[in-house]
This record gives sequence, structure tokens and C-alpha cells, in this order.
Amino acid sequence: LTNTATKQFLEEINKWTSQHGVSPLSWDVAVKFLMARKFDVLRAIELFHSYRETRLREGIVKLQPQEEPLRSELLSGKFTILGVRDPSGASIALYTAKLHHPNKTGNHVVLQALFYLLDRAVESFETQRNGLVFIYDMAGSNYTNFELDLSKKILNLLKGAFPARLKKVFIVGAPVWFRVPYNLLSLLLKEKLRERVQMVKMTDLRQHLPRDCLPEHLGGCLALDVHGWNQRLLAEQNGHVDPVDELVGIPLDDSSVHTPGPEAMRLPDFMAHLSCAQRSGIYQEYEELRKEQPPGTFHCALAGYNQERNRYGDVLCLDQTRVHLKGKRNERSDYINASFMDGYKQKNAYIGTQGPLEKTYGDFWRMVWEQSVLVIVMTTR
Repeated sequence: LTNTATKQFLEEINKWTSQHGVSPLSWDVAVKFLMARKFDVLRAIELFHSYRETRLREGIVKLQPQEEPLRSELLSGKFTILGVRDPSGASIALYTAKLHHPNKTGNHVVLQALFYLLDRAVESFETQRNGLVFIYDMAGSNYTNFELDLSKKILNLLKGAFPARLKKVFIVGAPVWFRVPYNLLSLLLKEKLRERVQMVKMTDLRQHLPRDCLPEHLGGCLALDVHGWNQRLLAEQNGHVDPVDELVGIPLDDSSVHTPGPEAMRLPDFMAHLSCAQRSGIYQEYEELRKEQPPGTFHCALAGYNQERNRYGDVLCLDQTRVHLKGKRNERSDYINASFMDGYKQKNAYIGTQGPLEKTYGDFWRMVWEQSVLVIVMTTR
């Protein structure tokens, strides 16, 4: 099964690499991404592209660990992979918040160092199989050491854009002032990741990890040797080429499902237009747009047998974009006042629908079930 999944993954990814004229992905790299998603091919492909796009977006391309400023960041002691594993065999990564000084080091350099050291850790099959535990050590730190944006990027990177199974994130020794940023962070995280992030007191960390897995300053018996460990991780990569670097360098696809026409405005022009038009001008534009004939037909929505399914006679859905109820046989019964809507760079990302009528509740929930809808947003009163 694992061989089949790896072949499927490589077949799909290497179609993409050949389109861009770059070297194909290797079997070992493919396995790393598949292991992180329990050999679910589609999720592993999604992870691969998320990893690639995150690296490109954050400037984590063609890393030179022996050159400044990355070398100093790697040897600063701010981040390391401990020289031991937890009882389940997971690697333990440690980030020391008090060593971060935002006015001295840019976020992109911190993320470069984080990526580099995590990449070295997940080269090990044991880490691929058993995952990663991340300790965010806030002991002795103050507000000047903290950046909400950096913390958010680190957490999202660990969960959604890195080929490792993130088992737990322990935030240790958090000061009182951290409660507000932590609540903000929690809101920004996906539910699955939120469940794995835990704030613990220094004295309680030993309930989660044994003493021989923890540094002495965190209540354990492990002598911390960040410089030695990181020097060794630096040396291991010396002269080796990052196998994904060539793929990371492919520019992000800026195409959209919405193709701008010749009169399309750029953002600065649009802002100037809004400032000039003011509210009354925008209302006037909207009224003019409403008068335009839509590019499609409304035959099904206007059919007599479907009128009772429309809340309003002038709010209809196009035949070309309407949602069809799958469990029904014909347009007399597969109709619901609901339309697929494109999102940013994503076809049919949303469904726009009316608030259900008493006689259409069943159709509404059937659609939710059939279309695997996970989020419902009500924008009316």
C-alpha cells in the first residue's frame, strides 16, 4: 500500500515538475511528505504544495547555512533539536523566546533557521514515523521578545506547511501578559492544531515529558548543548544540495479564476477611485450593474413548479451555476435556490443560498450533506 501511494504521489507531482522543466522529485522526499499525512496521497500533495509555497513566500530559498546572517541565527541558541527523543520516539524541538530580539533579527531569518533545522530533523526515518514535539519556552522572556505575527507563522508552518507529524506544542512559563496574545493566536489556529497546543507551567512540564527528555532549566536532567547540536546539524548538510530547492524556486501561480479585463484597476487605482466616488458614487455603480443582463439563463428558477422554493421572486440562481440536489431525479425536485461561487484562485469555493423556507429545510440540509459543507455563515439578521 505504501509503495502504491508513493507511486501515485510521484506520478502526480512529477507531471507538475515536467511542466516546469525541473528535476523530478525523489522517492525518499515523496515518502517524507506521505509519512506526515499517513500515506493519504491527496493530503500529502496538498502538504507538498503548501510547503513549497510557504518557503517561497517567506524567502526560504537557496539557504546558505554557513553564511551570515543565517549562520549566526542557527548558532544563537534560539532554536534547536534536542539530542534525545521522547518515549514514543518523537524528536523534541526547543524554541527559547527570550533570545529573540525583533529589532536585531528579521522574521524571515528566524523562519529560515527554523526550516533548516527541522529539515535536518525529519531526514531521520524515526522522526518521520514518530513525529515532532515542539517546546515554546517563554521563561524569562518579556513583551519585547514576542511577535504575534512570527508566532502565528511558526505554528501554521508546523501544522500545515511542514512534512512532519506535529504531536504537541507546549508553551512553557508564559508570562501573565501573554494571555491576550495567546487568545488571539487560538482564534487564528485551525481547531485540530488548537487541540495540540497546550500552555503548561514549568513545574507541570514533567507530567508530559520525562526528566531525561528535558533540559535542566526546564526541570529535567539533560545538559543543554545548543551550540554543539546545531554545529553538528550544520556540518551534516555541508556541500549537500537541498532536493526541493529547485522546485521551491518556481514562482507562485498568480492566475485567478477571475481574469481581469483591459479596464481592470490595480489596488492603488481602486483605492483612489473609492476615495473619489464616495458612498453615493458606489451606490450608483451598483444600481447600474444590477441593470445589466446576466451572462446566463434562469429557466429552472423561473419554472412554475419551483416558484415556492424561492424566497424572493427577484433573487434567482443561474442554470449554469446552480447547485443540483444529488438525491433527486429531475429539475422539478433537484432545485434549490443556491449557487456555486468562485473564491480567490479557487473555482466553486463557496455556495451562496437563501435562508431556508419552512418547506425547504430538508433540501437545505441535504445540500449541506451532499456538498460536504463544514462552515455555514449567516449574513442576514
